[in-house]
Amino acid sequence: EMEDPCLSTQLIDGDGVFNVSGLESFMKEVKLAECGLSYAVVSIMGPQSSGKSTLLNHLFRTNFREMDAFRGRSQTTKGIWMAKAQNIEPCTLVMDLEGTDGRERGEDDTAFEKQSALFALAVSDIVLINMWCHDIGREQAANKPLLKTVFQVMMRLFSPRKTTMLFVIRDKSKTPLENLEPILREDIQKIWDGVPKPHAHKDTPLSEFFNVQVVALNSYEEKEELFREQVSNLRDRFQQSIAPGGLAGDRRGVVPASGFSFSSQQFWKVIKENKDLDLPAHKVMVATVRCEEIGYEKVATFTADEEWQQFEEAVQSDYVPGFGKKISSLLDRCLSEYDMEAIYFDEGVRTSKRHQLESKLLQLVNPAYQSLLGHLRTRTLEAFKESFDKAVEKEGFAVAARDSTQIFLEKFDKGSEDATIQQVNWDPSKVKDKLKRDIEAHVVSVRATKLSELCATYEGKLTKALAEPVEALLDSASEDTWPAIRKLLQRETTAAVSGLESAISTFELDEATEKELLLRLENHGRSVVESKAREEAARILIRMKDRFSTLFSRDADSMPRVWTGKEDIKAITKTARSASMKLLSTMAAIRLEEDGDNIDTTLSLALVDAARPGTTDRSIQSLDPLASSSWERVPEERTLISPVQCKSLWRQFKAETEYTVTQAIAAQEANKRNNNWLPPPWALAAMAVLGFNEFMTLLRNPFYLAVMFVVFLVGKAMWVQLDIANEFRNGFLPALLSLSTKFVPTIMNILKRLADEGAAPAAPERQRETELQPRNNSSNSNVTSAGSSSLTSSENGPEYSSPVAQ
Repeated sequence: EMEDPCLSTQLIDGDGVFNVSGLESFMKEVKLAECGLSYAVVSIMGPQSSGKSTLLNHLFRTNFREMDAFRGRSQTTKGIWMAKAQNIEPCTLVMDLEGTDGRERGEDDTAFEKQSALFALAVSDIVLINMWCHDIGREQAANKPLLKTVFQVMMRLFSPRKTTMLFVIRDKSKTPLENLEPILREDIQKIWDGVPKPHAHKDTPLSEFFNVQVVALNSYEEKEELFREQVSNLRDRFQQSIAPGGLAGDRRGVVPASGFSFSSQQFWKVIKENKDLDLPAHKVMVATVRCEEIGYEKVATFTADEEWQQFEEAVQSDYVPGFGKKISSLLDRCLSEYDMEAIYFDEGVRTSKRHQLESKLLQLVNPAYQSLLGHLRTRTLEAFKESFDKAVEKEGFAVAARDSTQIFLEKFDKGSEDATIQQVNWDPSKVKDKLKRDIEAHVVSVRATKLSELCATYEGKLTKALAEPVEALLDSASEDTWPAIRKLLQRETTAAVSGLESAISTFELDEATEKELLLRLENHGRSVVESKAREEAARILIRMKDRFSTLFSRDADSMPRVWTGKEDIKAITKTARSASMKLLSTMAAIRLEEDGDNIDTTLSLALVDAARPGTTDRSIQSLDPLASSSWERVPEERTLISPVQCKSLWRQFKAETEYTVTQAIAAQEANKRNNNWLPPPWALAAMAVLGFNEFMTLLRNPFYLAVMFVVFLVGKAMWVQLDIANEFRNGFLPALLSLSTKFVPTIMNILKRLADEGAAPAAPERQRETELQPRNNSSNSNVTSAGSSSLTSSENGPEYSSPVAQ
């Protein structure tokens, strides 16, 4: 006999309190949870002091407390005790119940007796009924109330467990077992028949509830050796008791070992509340609670798993390759552990709780999975952008977009396939759709940028090709200005549109978009011309004045005009004003269409021809063609300068150019006065008449002529040296003052040069000729100095030349 306190425990004490902690530690000691369904529960009932504990200790080598023979027959076992049978396979738990019909309990006896009997029947596979041999066939036998109790409480189990009821006949006399067994079975049947049954089990035979077996043992005290031998034989019958054909081979509704503690507590709770026991429902309830507990344990294990924690942390920051495979493996391991632990519980409950566990685990995993897909999407999108930008440079835009999109969506598919968890069919299509939208948005953005750049490039080229030439054409202002602009615009626009059309062909745009872009470029060309025209129109007054000034102040050879008195200032003014009017007419409206207008005629009639004599009639003046805010046959949007504005501009133009004309006339008049040195004709006639005598005297006396000739030469030299004509242009008084200061030095200079000429030695003939040449050439102008007149120039500008030269 083994005295191991750890392998036995009081399950329910004498007051009916269930020892939960004791049972839990007992189960850990005997490692019951690992047994699954491979365990058996044996309990013993019988009258008080009938040697139940002794029998169990001998039969199963337990250490239940036995009655002391010398102390008398008192109650030794109180409540229910449990121990593990030694060296019996499978694991067998033995329960020792408090004896029946004991005097210690008094009135409570029946209640506790029934409760403990019902508990034993609910949890046991084999119930030993310990009875005295001399009680068989007796009406007042001690076992009869016990059996009645057993059968009555049995009815409170809604469905039979097919418990094996092993009657152990103690202190067998000489009467053989073959004779005792039929009598015992008859007694049992009578009691069964006499027990009131619920309607559902009215006709149910005893064999449906119990598998009745009978065994007899000799007296332990009188024939100990024989007793021990019989017990040993009986012990062998408990080996593999749950195998088919064994003592409990046809048992039903077994609770898996890991749920034994919880199941027993619930049984006792329900029994204490005096309720009936619904075994199938109890089995489901135990399965539900235990499977849930196992599920919670597995969730906790999974959450605490280091590998899972590493993966969970890693996917927060980036995509993790091999995620699906690893997580599937972790989940599989977790679910397999659940399956192993829950395998013996009710299949429906087990499966249902497995689904719940799987669902909880997947809920734990899902955020990581979604985060992983998010990183995969971001990473794929970034890689697409980089690859696409390079591909656009090599291939056409549309081809690059198509190919790159396909390649990277396939890459996403591979990545999401790698992230797939076997246990669930999560659909990554929403993330893929988001990626697709992001890719499309990027493509659209790049397309818009590229097209915008292309359009800007061609618009820039067109602007460059049009701006300056249009400005030059508008500046020249003639009949051909606008036709030339139209021609230029058409030529350059066609070239730009053709270039753009070729450049955008790789974008494979729809016809409407392509047309819109090309039309926009055409319109840009027009807008360049129009904006240039508006700019020029804003500067029209300056341009008109410049045009007038150029034509008025310069001749046909672009040389500055010198107002000598022969020029027709009126005609020149009219020509210059007509040209300015032509400029105004050209700038009055934008003429990019070929429909004619009469702006030129209107302006000519109103501005240039109106100045002719005979056009001052009031009736004509009242019909002013420029008294309007718009031109005939010219829409408002194409009007640059309205008729009223033209009139105002012309008035301002005339006012600002009037001074130039006046100046020219004044210069011409002054020139005429300066060049007219001869006296009037009447003075000449008078001089001829009155000076006839003197003239004749001169002719008669040649000496006078010689003196006069010398005086003339000296006078001419003085005239040139002093530049008298030029001096007097500055006014009479200033001329006198200037001449008075220069007179004496000039005479001295002339005399000195004459003296130098006379003193000079004779030179070779050729040298003399050279020296005399300038004198011969300048006999009409420079007598004494060829260079002096050229050194003095007009202070009033180049347009007036020296009177001597003329």
